[in-house]
Order: sequence, then C-alpha cells, then structure tokens
Amino acid sequence: MDAAEALTLLMSPRGRVDPYPTYERLRGYGPVIEAAPAYYVVTGYAEADEILRDPRFGVLDDALRDQFWPGWRESPAVTSISRSMLRTNPPDHSRMRRLASGAFTPRRVAALREVVAAQAGELVDAMCERGRAGEPVDFMTEFAYPLPVGVICALLGVPAADRPLFRRWAADLTGVLEPEITPAELAVADRGARELSAYFAELVTARRRVPADDLTTALVQAHDADGARLSGDELLANLVVLLVAGFETTTNLLGNGLVVLLRHPGQADALRVRPDLAPGYVEEVLRYDSPVQLTSRLGTAPATVGGVELPAGSWALLLLGAANRDPRRYPEPARFDPWRAQQQPLSFGAGPHYCLGAGLARLEAQVAFPLLLRRLPDLALAGEPRRRTRLTLRGYDTLPVRVGAVAPGTDRGTPAGRRPGTP
Repeated sequence: MDAAEALTLLMSPRGRVDPYPTYERLRGYGPVIEAAPAYYVVTGYAEADEILRDPRFGVLDDALRDQFWPGWRESPAVTSISRSMLRTNPPDHSRMRRLASGAFTPRRVAALREVVAAQAGELVDAMCERGRAGEPVDFMTEFAYPLPVGVICALLGVPAADRPLFRRWAADLTGVLEPEITPAELAVADRGARELSAYFAELVTARRRVPADDLTTALVQAHDADGARLSGDELLANLVVLLVAGFETTTNLLGNGLVVLLRHPGQADALRVRPDLAPGYVEEVLRYDSPVQLTSRLGTAPATVGGVELPAGSWALLLLGAANRDPRRYPEPARFDPWRAQQQPLSFGAGPHYCLGAGLARLEAQVAFPLLLRRLPDLALAGEPRRRTRLTLRGYDTLPVRVGAVAPGTDRGTPAGRRPGTP
C-alpha cells in the first residue's frame, strides 16, 4: 500500500473508526509526505508543531476557498465557520480571539472548579438512579454530553432548558470540519448551522434588551460599541463556534478517556486513590486517543519542514492523532502511560489557533475522571461502545456502562487535585 492508498483508507468509514494502523503505514513514508502535487500529509510531532507555530502557514482564506470550493458561500455551515476565529488568519483572528479570551483566562477557569465538581456529582447521582436495577446506562448521554454543555452554556448565558437542543445541532454542523464531506452530509451540516444561527440571533436580541453577566452580552456589547471590532456575521459565527467547540471536544475527551481507563484497570485504581494525579492522566488520554485528530494549514511562503521543501501554496494535512504517537517523541507510543514525561500533546493545536477553551476542557476531565472512579468503583463497560464514523472529531455515539455499587461514604464532587477528606 503506497501513501496515496493509505490516505484513501484513512478517509474511508473503516479508516475513520480506527485510524491508528493507517497512521503507522503513513509514518513509514516519513514525517512529511507529499501525497499529491502541493498536498502534504504530516505525521511527525516536531513537524506538525513547527507548522502550527510558523506564521508562514495559515488557515484557508476566502480567496482560496473560492478557487477550490466554488459555491461555498451558498452553504450556511461553511460560511458560518469561515466567519469565526476558527477559520480566519491574523489580524482578523487576533481581533476576534482577544474579545472572547477574557472568559477563558487561567484564573477564570480555575474559579469554575467547584461548579464543575458540583455538576459532575449531580450527573453521577442521576447515573446511579438510572442504573440502580443493573440496566446499562449510556455514558455519553448521561454524563459526557451534559457536563461540558452545561458549563459552556452557563458561560454563554444559554438557559438550562435549552441545552438539550444543542447536541443534534452541533453534531450536524461539525460534519463540515471533516476533510471530506458528501453533498448529503453538507446538507445536514447546513441544517445545523441554520438552527444554531437562528437560536443565537434570538439570544443576541434578548441580550440587547436585557444585558446579563455572560459572554454573549460581552460580545454583543463589543459589536454594538464598535462594529469594526466585531461584525454582525462574526458575532453570530463566533457564538456558534464557542458553543460547539466548548462542549464537542470535551464530550469526546470524556468518552475516550473513560474507555481508556476502564480498559486499564491498574492505572484506573491508581487514579481512584490519588485524584491529584488527574492532570497527568488527562494529558495522556489526550495523547493516546485525541478527541481532535487532524487540522490543516496553507503555506503562504516556501518552507522546509522535516527536510521536505513545501512551496508557497502548499496544503498541509496535520494528523494530530499520528503526531501524538510519534515514537521519536513518545517511546512505546501505543502504550497508555500516565506517568510519561514531557507529554504536551498536540490535541488542542499550538500557535495562534491553540484552542481557546483547552484549559476548561482539561479542568472538566481532571474533575470528572477521579470522581467517576471514586464514586463508582464497579463501573464497567456494558457492551462494545459505538464509534462515530468521523475522523476530525473522534468520539463515541454510544458508550454503555453499568454503574454497579456506589462507594459508601464518598463525598460528592471533591475537586480533582484534592484528596477526599482534606479541606
């Protein structure tokens, strides 16, 4: 199998469900592979990290999108994503990111720990109630989705009653982030974009009428005070992206991580006893089975990466999931090892587009995993989890578990990093 055939396999439904064997086939051709003229695939950690940080590489702009995807402006999904900070370059990207970044400072994220712990505890209570008779519980529905969606919706000021709406809308829209999409899949993504945009248009109107202490109000006021700082299209696009990115990645991190822990009982037992080890565990989960598997960059000037010359106009597909298992960076990369040194996975990217909510996603996982293991010592898989047939955002559709007995005397929501019983 040559590199082009391996890449075709990777994009197939079978390849998406388990991309890691194909990553290794591609790795055999080197850390940077020319898969087609001006099209490069990157599997190396150092090389992907370099491209993500190099200002000569950016995301696809409107002019090139016009060239490669005629008619893209007719798609609500593509236009919505393209107007957000996710798909813009400096200076527009820097301007938009600066307006939203105040909600995700380390201090503000750390202040959410008790809130996250309390919500996680309530969700475990609900799981116990549903699984009391020994029936399987879908972890994705009962925990992995509602925890992060509750947190990001609270930041945005979305009413709690509306939160169940977003799971389908986001699942529909995020199909447009895949490297390949069929017309039928694009139609589904467009439907999600229209519904999300309509929802946020109503929320913006409500916040203009009655401001609140939330991120939506802050962005509305930035737009109204100076439209040059944030246009109307940018306002709606960034609200949509903040919501979707705010829970979709974390939902997948929680699902992927729980399966990894349940399949590595020795490491799970150590985390159950030592919740202060949670940061290292979360970093290794991110490395071992990243919730974001790829991104892409366009070269605006010639560059040499990994000994390969990339001319101006080159398109680089960065396989973050492969980079996170680069044996040059991580010895025995297929082994789950929470005690690895120098983890720093590329799951949230690097450089100017480093994920704005990475700290919040990490916090939620650092709280959730020890809490689940401590309160549900008999937690176990209740069948084979079903993977989504997507590559960019890697996660589960369903993850059936049996909760088993609840540990007696355990506290509800002890924050990660603090041992039970300590102040």
